[in-house]
Amino acid sequence: MFRRLVLLAAAACTFSVFATPSWAQEATQCPAKLPADTDCYSGQDRNGAFYWIARPKNWNGILVLHAHGGPRLSRPKIDDPVEDLERFAVTVSEGYAWAGSSYRREGYGVRMAAEDTENLRRITWDKLGRPRLTILHGQSWGGNVAAKAAELYSIDGAGDRVYNGVVLTSGVLAGGTRAYDVRADLRVVYQYYCHNNPKPDEEQYPLWQGLPQDAKLSRKELDARVNDCTGVDLPADQRSTEQKQNLANILAVVPVPERTLAAHLAWATLTFKDMIWRRLEGHNPFDNQTTHYTGSSDDDALNKGVERFTADPEGVRLLAYDSDLTGQIVLPTLTMHAKDDPTAPVEFETVYRDMVAKAGNSDLLVQTFTDEHEHSKLSTPQYAAIFQSMVDWIDKRAKPTPVSIDAICQQKAPAYGEPCRFDTAFYPEPLKSHEKTP
Repeated sequence: MFRRLVLLAAAACTFSVFATPSWAQEATQCPAKLPADTDCYSGQDRNGAFYWIARPKNWNGILVLHAHGGPRLSRPKIDDPVEDLERFAVTVSEGYAWAGSSYRREGYGVRMAAEDTENLRRITWDKLGRPRLTILHGQSWGGNVAAKAAELYSIDGAGDRVYNGVVLTSGVLAGGTRAYDVRADLRVVYQYYCHNNPKPDEEQYPLWQGLPQDAKLSRKELDARVNDCTGVDLPADQRSTEQKQNLANILAVVPVPERTLAAHLAWATLTFKDMIWRRLEGHNPFDNQTTHYTGSSDDDALNKGVERFTADPEGVRLLAYDSDLTGQIVLPTLTMHAKDDPTAPVEFETVYRDMVAKAGNSDLLVQTFTDEHEHSKLSTPQYAAIFQSMVDWIDKRAKPTPVSIDAICQQKAPAYGEPCRFDTAFYPEPLKSHEKTP
């Protein structure tokens, strides 16, 4: 059982990124998945974010600064970073120090999370001394966070680089104004067929809100509604005719996998509520006024009956400011993404590539893809290979390729007992969107 700190929660507080590093810090028992003789520390910064730091006995002098995915909707706790520390224990096994933050509060806020990540860099440097190299790693939504942190904080006030490279895995790299359109579409299409989010006897509200500001709906309750309408949690032969038809129509119109339908709808409900009311001041960033939905058993009826809304320019501006990326990168950047990612579509990588190219920085970006069907954790030696490739790129000034990264993975695979599944010839299509009528 990990030693816990008794600390006052301060998730709602906002302080400067240049504040004194932390309130409290102590040596902590490391998770069992880490190598023996690893030193671990946990604490809380002055903004209320909890953090963990791990330094292996054979530390190679390189720090991996981790930005976690989500956004998580439960209040941060001291042991929250442990989940990602264990998931990416390969970094510590490979000799890197690791540091991860819970972020100061639950919910959406890319710039907030990027600032908390930069705060942790300062804390970790204060604790361990300045590493030889510091590499940002963002996973899932944390990919958006790490990419934003790299844009905002790579160069300090003296003009020196404080980060040396960026690794983005399974990243939500399309920015908020592009990445969430499909979930806004899902929300209205689902409601057209299911009529239970909200139910007819509940308060009616614009679906782009996620939920009314004071509404209470648990993830468990929402999942039950999705199952009532679609039978998605039942074996196919136990679904009613109506459930089968509802599910078929929803999945035909909105490009989300059946296995993550409930999760995507939760993001379009619970995360949207947090985003709209706590980050966007109640403004709507979504627009389907001219969207033409196709693929259902009756597209005409769907398009006549689906809820429509028009984006508020202030909502778009606030979301873009918080989470959109510019492509203005100054550091070597490596990405890894599964071709069949059920959570963050692989086409997000195309958006990011085009953004970086438009900014004239293609020489700083290498993207890799794997023949996997997962999001949160890909094959272990692939992470070892991509971090090694990043270090070689920084140290040797030799830009890697998908083929060279795969070759390193093949060398490391026997030690981890897992395969390398890079597809070195693959590149995703552009991110698809529904047709907009003139």
